Amino acid sequence: MSVAEASSSTTPPLVTGKGPLAALEARLSAGIFKPDQRQREAAERLQALWERLKRIQPEKPSGGGGLLSRLFARKPVTVAGPPGLYIWGPVGTGKSMLMDLFFNEAPVEKKRRAHFHEFMLEVHRRLFERRQALAAKGAPPEADVIVPVAREIAVDARLLCFDEMQVTNIADAMILWRLFATLFEEGVTVVTTSNRIPDDLYKNGLQRDRFQPFIDLLKVKLDIHALDTGRDYRMARLREMDKYLVPAGPWADRKLDEDFAALTNDAQGAKRVLRTQGRDVIVPHAAPGVAMARFEDWCGKPMGAADYLCIAEHFHTVLLRDIPRLTAKNRDRAWRFITLIDAFYEKKVKLICSAEAAPDKLYTEGDGTFEFERTVSRLMEMQSPEYLALDHIAETDEEPAR
Repeated sequence: MSVAEASSSTTPPLVTGKGPLAALEARLSAGIFKPDQRQREAAERLQALWERLKRIQPEKPSGGGGLLSRLFARKPVTVAGPPGLYIWGPVGTGKSMLMDLFFNEAPVEKKRRAHFHEFMLEVHRRLFERRQALAAKGAPPEADVIVPVAREIAVDARLLCFDEMQVTNIADAMILWRLFATLFEEGVTVVTTSNRIPDDLYKNGLQRDRFQPFIDLLKVKLDIHALDTGRDYRMARLREMDKYLVPAGPWADRKLDEDFAALTNDAQGAKRVLRTQGRDVIVPHAAPGVAMARFEDWCGKPMGAADYLCIAEHFHTVLLRDIPRLTAKNRDRAWRFITLIDAFYEKKVKLICSAEAAPDKLYTEGDGTFEFERTVSRLMEMQSPEYLALDHIAETDEEPAR
């Protein structure tokens, strides 16, 4: 996302009513973003889609209000939405920011924005519930459930906007073609962002030949647009931030709130539930790619390496509040914190945190102080320009939710 060095006292409206291009220009004029020709080109593609959506009006039933008219009137016709858009490119180029502008402006009553992985977890849950219901009625196990679920989704949303489309597990790969073919047949318009060109989705995955029809479908139904500005705006913004705030408290909380807003383009953030090894993993405050929690949320509860790796795989940046001084009395929290930082370090998560003391003063007595020296070293390294430049490792093979 583009970031302005100068601030403006005039905040543009969230919705202009004129489309994503007007929304982008309003933020450029306010000094919130810097001009970027590649971003403008993507915004123009989104603007064209916005205009096509605006021209579509669902056909109303014919006839008057009498009994015979109502009996013989034609049912409302579902109007097919226009072809959607697939915006792909490196991280930090503004893909999510542009899609947010489009979604806020989209002239569609039934619309939904979701992280792609979260959407697929919901799909698997719906499929499971429908199979259970059919089994209770004596239906055979092979009874179709994908098409009915897709049609339910199409009733609820005529525009679907996905952030970070990626496919890493076979459970998703095997159902995507039928799911999206039905959505498109039902007239749903799809806009999505991804770090990968469609041909690289589920690359080297098991039974990938069965996934190829989904790639072909995307190429037919979506306009494929590459967005590579040559600059990582998110990283530029991250480099300017203080990554380790001492002492924790109201001042640090305000800074972390400001950082969250800056990294998410002022997204509201909401609770998110991940799932791994049959367990729910709660993320108290999340936006696409960015999570925020308190130390006690993740280290004050019985969580382990699998839980922390699940968080690390889903978020490139984590803001962690209120890391306390640790002693022998709460060595369980110290061990969890060691494991948490190991997971973040392994997946190259960018960490911004507030703490009661400097890293080398956090845990100086109790079991595990020797191991904690590694955590101190990693906390220091994770603030370095060299670490910040490393790519986040987001591959995951998480099980579907039920």
